[in-house]
Amino acid sequence: MSDSNISSSSSDSASIATVDQNVGRNERIIDADQTFSPDLRHWRDIFWLAIFIIHLIVLGFVLAVLGLNRFRTTDRLNIDRYTNRYWENSNGLTETYWPKYAVAGGIGTVLGCLWLLLLGSHAKQMMKVSVHILTTYLAVISVLCFWCEQFFWGVAFSAGAAVQFLYVISVIDRLPFTMLVLQKAVKLVWSLPEVTRVAYAFMAVMILWMGIWSFGISGVVASSRGDLGRWWLLVVLSISLFWTGAVLCNTVHVIVSGLVFLVLIHGGRNASSMPPNSLMKSLRYAVTTSFGSICYGSLFTAAIRTLRWEIRGFRSKIGNNECLLCCVDFLFQLVETLVRFFNKYAYVQIAIYGKGFNRSARDAWELFQSTGVEALVAYDCSGAVLLMGTILGGLITGTFAGVWTWITLKDRVIMVGSTAMLMGMVLVGLAMVVVESAVTSICICYAEDPSLIRRWDPHFFNQMSETLHQRLQHRSSRAREVLSHNQLNSHNQDTFHL
Repeated sequence: MSDSNISSSSSDSASIATVDQNVGRNERIIDADQTFSPDLRHWRDIFWLAIFIIHLIVLGFVLAVLGLNRFRTTDRLNIDRYTNRYWENSNGLTETYWPKYAVAGGIGTVLGCLWLLLLGSHAKQMMKVSVHILTTYLAVISVLCFWCEQFFWGVAFSAGAAVQFLYVISVIDRLPFTMLVLQKAVKLVWSLPEVTRVAYAFMAVMILWMGIWSFGISGVVASSRGDLGRWWLLVVLSISLFWTGAVLCNTVHVIVSGLVFLVLIHGGRNASSMPPNSLMKSLRYAVTTSFGSICYGSLFTAAIRTLRWEIRGFRSKIGNNECLLCCVDFLFQLVETLVRFFNKYAYVQIAIYGKGFNRSARDAWELFQSTGVEALVAYDCSGAVLLMGTILGGLITGTFAGVWTWITLKDRVIMVGSTAMLMGMVLVGLAMVVVESAVTSICICYAEDPSLIRRWDPHFFNQMSETLHQRLQHRSSRAREVLSHNQLNSHNQDTFHL
């Protein structure tokens, strides 16, 4: 463990020197001619593109069959005779539940649009709401679940509230810098009105797919008596919706990142050097040559990123418990290895250079580590704050759908509420991703050429540079403290043996 700390200390010291050099340089290291170059655009990760398309076709057929089987007539397609051996069927109808999902889709869309509108004028207040209200909302939902005698879900939401509270406490000192980054990202996004139109367009596409998805889900809920087999089917269909939603969100991410990066490189959207039709080029590449990479990354990135946030927050509050610190460090190093190949900054590299997903993720992470900007990226919690807003939007959507279901059919509240919550999260996430795209583009630009950020916003550049220097010094001092502690323990053990 001491060897790792020695290397960590030396690498951090080297990073401080590197950052000082990077911050001071004036020349641009990015070749603007290489961005959006057709010569670099080749089809990437085609296997995952094929898997995603096949998955949509097969799932669309399955959802249509499940919905039609109980549309207006029970067991219209005579499927129940095949499923009776596995689970008990009921006589519900698809149209009983489909309107509830339609309302959930409408609420999720309205919340997503409101988030985009309010972020432009009240960004700081909206982020504070996301951070501080989510814990309370989760606690209230858990109480309602206990009141409805849904003990499993009551415990689950209680645990979620506890984890959320502990996470916020562990990163409370990072929130001022995080809010600053988010405010600057919102400022950048709102200077590009076409970006919000892209988000609205993809929300419309997602609503169309959710119409098919909720039709099939309504058929599943209508035929169920709450047995475990139907729950597993709902889980599989929910994972499919999550993947589809993540693909659309990350497609928006690639489109917006490409445009934002170009704006920062050329010094503004109205600059004479700005390529014509930049948005349409970014859109075309995102839905053609780079779409396979987006499908591939969308499977794993969100889960790995969330796990990394939680481990980082817990790790910072352990203290001097060496046994626990050793276990958490093992998990942390494992997740860090995964992050090298699956991280959200890959989408900026995909947008700019048209690389495959794994190479983009690796290049982005190596860029951060070689320049020391990884310390700043680790300190920033903007992704977690935006995720809190997404979860809050999903909870509100699920609450409305669940209350309506509880009034009419109390035994289906959890089924409808949980799936409606996922719909709301996906729709609100499509709105949030434009801000996250701006954040990731700012980080990549700062790592590749800090003068780009200095030209765009000198005051923000100074704040980023100061924070980065402080974080690297903090890491070095912490590594030296751990090293000194280990050397003292080793010396005491040697003295004891003598």
